[in-house]
Amino acid sequence: MIVIAEKLNGSIPSCAKAIAAKDDAYLKDIAVKEANANATFIDACASVKDGELETLKWMIDAIQSVTDTPISVDSPDVNVCIEAMKYVASKGGKPGLFNSVSGEGNKIEVAFPILASDEYKKWDVMALLCDDTGIPKTAADRIRVFDAVMAKAAEYGITESRIHIDPLIEMLCTTDDGEGISMVLEVMNHIKTTHPKVHISGAISNISFNLPARKLVNQAFAVLAINAGMDSGVLDPLSQDLMGVIYAAEAMIGLDDFCAEYTSAYREGIFGQKK
Repeated sequence: MIVIAEKLNGSIPSCAKAIAAKDDAYLKDIAVKEANANATFIDACASVKDGELETLKWMIDAIQSVTDTPISVDSPDVNVCIEAMKYVASKGGKPGLFNSVSGEGNKIEVAFPILASDEYKKWDVMALLCDDTGIPKTAADRIRVFDAVMAKAAEYGITESRIHIDPLIEMLCTTDDGEGISMVLEVMNHIKTTHPKVHISGAISNISFNLPARKLVNQAFAVLAINAGMDSGVLDPLSQDLMGVIYAAEAMIGLDDFCAEYTSAYREGIFGQKK
């Protein structure tokens, strides 16, 4: 699983408090812990109304001062993502994840030419399956958006292996008899079948909003999603129970020969051994 560590996000109250207080020690502590938990990318999302780019640059400085784990620059504004990506590069950071684009407006037309350039061709990109009509309500409509994203990626020469598709995981408690979940899994299956090199991603914890014992719901969904093709996720790598479920699920569907990765992660204390 490609792990996009989610805890440095201003939408999380504890992180929002640290951002407001310019408490870089908090950010550094979380970044180190996420890196030690084998995060593939450390997501940095300011989630502030004013001064988003400057706040994001401050977060990037804090993260890059304690780890060289690649950063996911996260904003709904593609221009902020572009400037943050350039800032990471200017500070000598490794190529990371551009998070994100979608079918809305001209986001793809603005971002893809830069991501296709020689300077940023090693960056991955997250694409959300929504467009100017909003969040599609059916699998067919989300697949329509997916096809449009892939057509643009091909036009700009962005290889499929760089693309992470977020099919938009919504709250379980707002779906009728789990239809929303079945629909998302159908989209995942379609993507993995038709474009096996594309990464399927998304925020796993979205599934459990407004439910009790959220961790159990997250873990159950992770198993279903991995079986449907999810190989990238925005999640908390410090949750040992969730990480253990992910490694176990991957082993059970044949993605981990002789359980080598499962065993190695256990020995490293990623799960099963409280640090």
